[in-house]
Amino acid sequence: MSVAIRMRKVGKGIKKNFYFRVGVIDEQKSRDGKMLEDIGVYEPAKKENNFRINKERFDYWKSKGAVISDTVRSLVKKSSK
Repeated sequence: MSVAIRMRKVGKGIKKNFYFRVGVIDEQKSRDGKMLEDIGVYEPAKKENNFRINKERFDYWKSKGAVISDTVRSLVKKSSK
């Protein structure tokens, strides 16, 4: 089973108040499918501190060969600066 680290859209609202959960998911599942593990949150509506990730779990899954989506890779890169 190959896994990927990608985002899942969560929440709906009148004022487009949604956010994304960053998680580990089987590559064969859809974007909103069941995740193996949630490892972070991205809230685009917030101006600052809008991305949080459990770095230890991210590194663990990365070492196991998880494929990281381009969006998650760029957010992790921006948050580490």
